[in-house]
Amino acid sequence: MTFDLSIPAQLLAALAPDLILMGGAMILMVIAALRPETNENQRAIGGMAVMVLLAAAAAVVWMINAGHNVNPGVIAVDRYRWTADLIFLAAALGTVVLSMEYGAKESIRQAEVHVLVLFATSGMMILAAARDLMIVFLGIEIMSIAVYVLTGLNRRSAKAAESALKYFLLGAFATGFLLYGIALTYGATGSTNLSTIGKVIVEHQLQSQSMLLVGVGLLLVGFGFKVAAVPFHMWAPDVYEGAPTPTTAFMASAVKAAAFAVFLRIWLEAFPQMDRAWIVPVWWLAAVTMLVGNVVALVQRNIKRLLAYSSVVHSGYLLVAVAAGTRLGSASFLFYLIAYTLATFGAFAVVASIGTAGERGQDLTDYEGLWSVRPGLAIAMGVCMLALMGFPLFGGIGFFAKWYLLQAALGSPHNLIPLSVVLVLTSVIAAGYYLNVIRVMFMKPRPEGAAEVGPMGPLSQGVLAVTVALILGLGLFPSQLAVWTRGSTPMAPNQTAAQATNK
Repeated sequence: MTFDLSIPAQLLAALAPDLILMGGAMILMVIAALRPETNENQRAIGGMAVMVLLAAAAAVVWMINAGHNVNPGVIAVDRYRWTADLIFLAAALGTVVLSMEYGAKESIRQAEVHVLVLFATSGMMILAAARDLMIVFLGIEIMSIAVYVLTGLNRRSAKAAESALKYFLLGAFATGFLLYGIALTYGATGSTNLSTIGKVIVEHQLQSQSMLLVGVGLLLVGFGFKVAAVPFHMWAPDVYEGAPTPTTAFMASAVKAAAFAVFLRIWLEAFPQMDRAWIVPVWWLAAVTMLVGNVVALVQRNIKRLLAYSSVVHSGYLLVAVAAGTRLGSASFLFYLIAYTLATFGAFAVVASIGTAGERGQDLTDYEGLWSVRPGLAIAMGVCMLALMGFPLFGGIGFFAKWYLLQAALGSPHNLIPLSVVLVLTSVIAAGYYLNVIRVMFMKPRPEGAAEVGPMGPLSQGVLAVTVALILGLGLFPSQLAVWTRGSTPMAPNQTAAQATNK
């Protein structure tokens, strides 16, 4: 079926998974407001949130199987959108499950934490569907406001309050750049629809029009902040360290994935003919992000700050896929997002388990000799570190993710060979801090008087087991995932088959 978005009923049908998630979030918001703040109610709302997420995921799977399409309009109905939605929903599911046990340990009894995760995820799903810059802005605001509150939800933590305020102020500043970029793009092309912008640029030869160039530059700055690319990354280490650990995992995976998903769609659908204008800044943004992120990560002693800079580095790797500007680049981008999300959630599940009340126990010295007291946690953390590093076998999905990324870069018409060399060299630097975590866990003795590592809760165990199993399983059999992502690339409705082949 091909949806006609001018018909309200068909527009609602095309947004069915998003509406299920938003409707469920609104119902749970009312229920949470009417109940007292207790750990039991927090877990009960968490269980309901899991059911809402599973219902939304079921709707996404149904839409995939139904094979629906859409005429050019403000939203997309394609496998790129559905694949991104499944990544967001999986990350949200892991966040809710981790938060249910983490809340009891940190005395965070507000059930609204799970509702905010649902609202943030609904904003991400809007971003994945957006084919209009105003819809993009709407999705970013829904996502960002919820995440700002999640960051500072632990009212007993001064560090969390500082992180939330810093994130909010810098986020609002970056949103101003994004909105101004949208305004200038509209002024130059007369439209905010992505496919229409692409048509107008070609028809009127606007590739060198000054207003449009400035608008594209401002859009790049706005998205650079959202994905924590250097030099727009300075908020990330402090916010990741101060936020509750499940929220940090959510920001490092789902928020980044959503920003990149819409970033790639905008670049490939609205500005494919302006690659000379944006390829150079994206090239340098990717190179500087990979280099600075890796070098600074080498000196980090706090595990959450280390993972924050790791997140910055992976933004650089994903920018390589954006710079490729091809269908293979977008396919490798989705494959990489899946691998990165799995490894990130596994790592933060271990961090949440080892940390004690008050977000203590986050120094690398607290991981010394972990193998001798909690061998399961040490092995799981080792697998996640190897996956983030891109090591073959145990971190197989991470290895194949980088391999496909390199293939896309080397096959790009934009001559990304120097950038590919930077990617490989910085991946070698990254081994320094990823392997250091493994060295500390397996090769150092447990210090005398070290804090006892308590048993991992069953829900956190489930999240960790699933992520590690998927990292290993998809690393051994990556072909099916690669085939799926190759068929899930964004493409403007007005592009011909010949253009699709060339791009």
